[in-house]
Amino acid sequence: MKKKVLIVTYYWPPAGGPGVQRWLKFVKYLPQFNIQPFVFIPENPNYPIEDSSLLREVPKEIKVFKKKILEPYSLAKLVTKSKTNKLSSGIISETKKQTKLEQIMLYVRGNFFIPDARKFWVKPSIKEINRILKNEKIDTIITSGPPHSLHLIGLGLKKEHQSLHWITDFRDPWTTISYHDELKLTEVSKEKHKALEADVLHHANQIIVTSSITKEEFQKKTLVPVHLITNGFDDRPYQEQPELDEHFTFAHIGSLMSERNPIVLWKVFSDLVEENQDFAAFFELNLIGKTATNVIGSIAKHGLQEFLTITDYLPHEEALKKQEQKQVLVLIEKNQPETRGIIPAKLFEYMSAKRPILAIGPKNWEVRKILAHTNAGVCFDYADYDGIKNHLKKLLSLFLKEKLEVASTQIEDYSRKQLTQKLAAIIPNTN
Repeated sequence: MKKKVLIVTYYWPPAGGPGVQRWLKFVKYLPQFNIQPFVFIPENPNYPIEDSSLLREVPKEIKVFKKKILEPYSLAKLVTKSKTNKLSSGIISETKKQTKLEQIMLYVRGNFFIPDARKFWVKPSIKEINRILKNEKIDTIITSGPPHSLHLIGLGLKKEHQSLHWITDFRDPWTTISYHDELKLTEVSKEKHKALEADVLHHANQIIVTSSITKEEFQKKTLVPVHLITNGFDDRPYQEQPELDEHFTFAHIGSLMSERNPIVLWKVFSDLVEENQDFAAFFELNLIGKTATNVIGSIAKHGLQEFLTITDYLPHEEALKKQEQKQVLVLIEKNQPETRGIIPAKLFEYMSAKRPILAIGPKNWEVRKILAHTNAGVCFDYADYDGIKNHLKKLLSLFLKEKLEVASTQIEDYSRKQLTQKLAAIIPNTN
C-alpha cells in the first residue's frame, strides 16, 4: 500500500517564479517512491507572476483540493495596483527614499498581518483539511512556506491530532529572513514572530530546510530533526544543444529585485568596455524577468544602455532554453549577512544548462560551496572588484578562442528525482 501525504502550499500552477517549482516537481516524482501525494492550495490566490504553461506539468492523477482565501493584497490593489504587485513579488522599494504610501503599506503589512498577509487562510483551512484527512485516510501532512502562515495550519492540526505526522518545509528562513528589517516591525511584532516560529519548530515532527546555514540555525532552536533538501533541477529530455549566442552574452534570468543591484559588476562591465576593444565589440547584457527600475538606472549610469536588452518574464520552458544559449549565466543575491543561507532556486537550473555561472553575493554565501563542489562556476563577494574583473578577462579569452565551456561534476546530486528520493525517505509509513 502506498504512503499518503497531503502537501499544503500557496504556490501552485498557474503561479510562476521559483516558489512553485519545488513542490510541483516533488509531487511529480513521489509516486515513483511508493508515495501518493495530495495537494491543498488556495482557490483564488494573488500571484504576482503567472505561468500557465506550468499547468501542463501537474500530474493528471493527483488530487488537488482548493479553499477560498481572503487576500489583503487584492484589496490593496484598489488603492495602488503597481505598488501592491511590487510588494507581493518582493520588490519592496526601488529607491532609497520610500513614498509615504509605501511606508504605510510596509508598516501595515509588517505589524497587522503576522506572520504574513495570508493569515486569514489558516482557520478555514484547518477545518477543510480535517475533512480531507478523514475522507482520504491521510496521516501525514507537509506545510511549505513562505508564506509562513501555512505552518500555522500545520500547527493547528497538530494540536488537534497528536497522532498526525507533520513535516514543515522552510524554503526560506522565518525570523532571520532579510526583508524583515524593511517591514518596520515593532518590538512587539518581532516577539510575536519569534514566538510563532518557536511554536512551529517545537511541535513539528520533522523540519526540512533548503540550506545548511538554515539547518544550523534551526538546530540551535529545536530538538526536532532538521533535514537538508535543497532545491534542484528537473532532468531535461535529450535534445540537441541549442546554438550558443554569437555575442559574449551575460544573462540574469529571473526577478532582479531592488536590493540585488551589483553595482560592482556594472562597474567592471563599464571599465572593460572602455579598456578592451574585444569586450566592447562582443559584450551583451541580457536581463530576463522582472527587473527593478533602480537596477536599470544603475546600469544606465555606468553607460551600458547600448549593451542592455530587457525581456519580461518568460514561460519556464522558454527560460530553460535561454539558459542553454547564453555564454555566461549571472546569479545575484543581496549583500547582507542574513542572506548567506539563501540559495536561489535558479542556481540549480543554471547548473543543468551547463554554462559557466558568475555568482555575486554576501561573504561566506553558501552558493560558493556548491559551485566549488560542482565546478559549475565562480562566486565573488561584492567588494571583490579585481577578482571579478580578472575572471571576466579569462572568460573573454576563452570565448574568443571558442572554448568557453564548463566541466561541471556531481550536479546529479541536485536532480529533482534524487532529491525526491531523500524526501520520500523521511515520510513515515503511518497509514
